[in-house]
Amino acid sequence: MQEFEDFLAGTDTPKIIYDVGGGTGNYTEIAARLCADSSICLVEPDPGMMQAAKAKLSGHKNVTYQNVGLEGVEAPDGADLVISVHSLYAMPDPEHRLADIRRMLRPGGMLYLVDLGRPMDVRDWRNFLFSRIRQEHGLFGALRIFWQGRQIAKQNKAIFKAQRDGTYWTHTAAEIASAVTAAGFEIINQRSVYRGYSDLLVCRATP
Repeated sequence: MQEFEDFLAGTDTPKIIYDVGGGTGNYTEIAARLCADSSICLVEPDPGMMQAAKAKLSGHKNVTYQNVGLEGVEAPDGADLVISVHSLYAMPDPEHRLADIRRMLRPGGMLYLVDLGRPMDVRDWRNFLFSRIRQEHGLFGALRIFWQGRQIAKQNKAIFKAQRDGTYWTHTAAEIASAVTAAGFEIINQRSVYRGYSDLLVCRATP
């Protein structure tokens, strides 16, 4: 999230922003805080996550909501920025969803995309997180945080199962780059993140 803040700080302020698959609104909150004069729309099909996002973002008056999947988004004006963080891989026909995102953007508009591409080694991720949290909060603090986050651990196991059975899209860095380019984007920056499981791409919509 700090990297996203740095990205916003280093670019012209986008006036129209969509956060697709925005979950509970973490990235929407950053955009709303740093781009207070912008129009921001959080798109999230899950009602529970949408409810949590609305509670989290209640203090931001520049945020609107669409409780739909990406294919159902209403975007009458060309967006300056679309955010998609760890949501594309779970959508049906992700390559087609990239084309939907391109249609939402004006030529020259930006896509900030983070996507989980490789099968998640749940044990590796759990051990890494526990080690990092223990350094900051001590053993008992880490145990408490892990107990509070046990639902997240269950979700990570479900993601791995869905990746393994082909329900969720898996891809190499080269494959997602090819899909993004085919959808009408120029890749400005790309690198692996989240211990190599995910890809971060900053892209510009081509004319």
